[in-house]
Amino acid sequence: MFERFTEKAVNVVCEAQNIAREMGCEEVLPEHLLLALVKDAKGVSLKLFRMYNVTYDAVLSQVNNYVKKTSRHIENIPFSHSFKDILKHTLDLAAKSGNTNILFEHIFLTVITEKIPSIQEILSSFNFDIYNSKDILTKLVQKKIKRLEHPEAEEDDDKNASFESVYEGEALSDVFDRAVSKLSAAGYEILGTEQIMSSILESSDSDLVNTINKYGLNSLNFEQKLAEQKSRSSEYADKKIIFTPNAFLVMNSALQIAKELGSSVITPEHIVLSILKLKRGLAYDIINSLGINGEKMSEDILRPIEKQMPETLTIMKLAKEEARRIGRNIVGTEMFLLGIIAEGTSVAFEVLNDLEITMKDARIVVENLVGYGNEYFDKEITFTKRAKKVLEKAWLSAKKSNKQKIEAVDLLLAIIEEPDSLAMKALNQLGVDAVEIKHGIQSRSKNLSK
Repeated sequence: MFERFTEKAVNVVCEAQNIAREMGCEEVLPEHLLLALVKDAKGVSLKLFRMYNVTYDAVLSQVNNYVKKTSRHIENIPFSHSFKDILKHTLDLAAKSGNTNILFEHIFLTVITEKIPSIQEILSSFNFDIYNSKDILTKLVQKKIKRLEHPEAEEDDDKNASFESVYEGEALSDVFDRAVSKLSAAGYEILGTEQIMSSILESSDSDLVNTINKYGLNSLNFEQKLAEQKSRSSEYADKKIIFTPNAFLVMNSALQIAKELGSSVITPEHIVLSILKLKRGLAYDIINSLGINGEKMSEDILRPIEKQMPETLTIMKLAKEEARRIGRNIVGTEMFLLGIIAEGTSVAFEVLNDLEITMKDARIVVENLVGYGNEYFDKEITFTKRAKKVLEKAWLSAKKSNKQKIEAVDLLLAIIEEPDSLAMKALNQLGVDAVEIKHGIQSRSKNLSK
């Protein structure tokens, strides 16, 4: 039976058994389960009890009037028939709500709606509104309808962050200073990918340029190829801006790549990876004309970045693995949540762990929210617009704190700022809210600063 119970649901049943033993009872009764629910309540369940001033000690004093005690010590206390009935009815309730797994809230819902006189009397003494609580818990356990499309994939586009911040900072200042000089020397007014790439290649002492040189691309042959170009038509679309349209796309893509690699600043590596990914503009035309394998070059550029193992890069990789596991080629905020839990070492993970969020339970809730897909695994993994928005907020949070890397805690803070995200819906179903998470982060941060 218990293989279908989430970890929190199993824990509350075990807690009921412990309470029965501590009270010296011969059987585990529904009253013990009520006590365990009050003791282990989190999130929405805890709010319901607090709303009616239901506390463990207050319930315990009343339960003592309804249970029989024995002087004998019983190690393995059996479940009473009425307790077994509750477990059976909980299974039935879960089936009706469309869930294959039993949540803590399923047990809570069954206990307060069962016609058990003692429990009804105890709850009535607190003026506990069973009907209102039933509605809230029913909505919480109701399984979401599975859809072929990811729920977050249907959202509207969000505005990008201020683009001016893209080329600020030490990592790119020299690159853009040289690029602007080349622009003036060429008699152009609009910066293109060719000037950006050319200025990157002039950094002869950088690891990035050494990697690129291995593929036969250097400042000399790039400039020679550039001189052969008779037109900048590859750089233009319908309008002129500070960057050529393709350079603008490359810089926007570099920003997204930086975020996904866990960096709060854009580096030349991110720009080259963006050029190779988008395959657009004069810079790419020249690289392609030299017969360079862009995918292999990208792998070589990524290797030293991945060796540093920044938290967010690890989380992004794990999020993509979680998406593939359920047949999805799109990553939403809920996969970020699973990635944080799977990473298992960050402050963000420790906060969730303190709130008893486990990978097993989180996976169950996420699967119920998005369902299983049937997308091909060989497709590129993409991000929902909501996930990009969360990543953007995490990036801004890291920059505001003058961090060089986006930390997992920045990502978790960004998630709780999006109450309608699937990640927050999953956390709410797991019995945790934004206030508890924020408090946990603050407490952990204070301890680290001591």
